[in-house]
Amino acid sequence: MAKVRFSVNAPGAKDVYLAGEFNGWDEKGQKMRRSPKTKGLFVCSIELEPGRYEYKFVVDGQWICDEDAPRVPNSFGSENSVIVV
Repeated sequence: MAKVRFSVNAPGAKDVYLAGEFNGWDEKGQKMRRSPKTKGLFVCSIELEPGRYEYKFVVDGQWICDEDAPRVPNSFGSENSVIVV
């Protein structure tokens, strides 16, 4: 397994979660914490087996893609972010 760090800039956000194939798309499965060093940045690290995973951030209930990751279309007519471990 590899420890993978996720981060998203979400100034003014109250709650930010990480959801994806690795946690059954649970919108409250992995709470992200505010970075003590960078204002507005939320971070978390999780352990993942090698492979390809689709994911999104849930910022105050709104699903958003990772601006720094590749994207692929999803079955809802929008996009998901992709990470390869």
